[in-house]
Amino acid sequence: MMLRIALPTGRILKDAERFLAAAGLPPAENLSQTRKLMVPSQCGRVEYLLVKPVDSPLYVEQGVAELGVSGKDVLMELAPDILEPLDLGFARCRMVVAGRPEIRRSLDNTLSPVRVATKYPRVARLHFEKSGVPSVILKLSGSVEIGAVLGLSHYIVDIVETGTTLRENGLVVHEEVAQCSARLVVNRAAFYSHLSEIGAILDAFKSALEKAHA
Repeated sequence: MMLRIALPTGRILKDAERFLAAAGLPPAENLSQTRKLMVPSQCGRVEYLLVKPVDSPLYVEQGVAELGVSGKDVLMELAPDILEPLDLGFARCRMVVAGRPEIRRSLDNTLSPVRVATKYPRVARLHFEKSGVPSVILKLSGSVEIGAVLGLSHYIVDIVETGTTLRENGLVVHEEVAQCSARLVVNRAAFYSHLSEIGAILDAFKSALEKAHA
């Protein structure tokens, strides 16, 4: 049986392609350059589905793909009912609460809810609820930094890699929500119905991780 692995296009894809090659499952074509949405591996054991990052867990959850690669940020936001057996170690970033340097002092004496701009409304809501801070979550689709710069929000919740964009816009990190990286995800039913095939892929991925850390 040929298994399907959902891969997110965008920032993770090149790192994912390198990892697949290290695991002995290189694609038959360059995934970053092809216009195809489905590409087989060179060995013929798996087929790669190229999908939007936010859709990768859904394809796995619904059983269209038996396995997938997804950023932890996406998994935290969507909370899909799938297995997450491996941290693949690439595409590392942080989920943070950021804002203007002085914003925390300016909010010390107010009882009004803080406004939070984000692409991750579920993550933001849960974080501020856990912190006991009343909040109004504003979902944005574009660059969320401008929300804090122009006063639409007091804070933003977003992923950062180097922090350069924050610094260039006069923002600082106030709290870290989570460490994020690419994860291997597996459909629950498929894990048991195709245990030997999926187990072989897990072993190949684990071997690639061990070599990378050797």
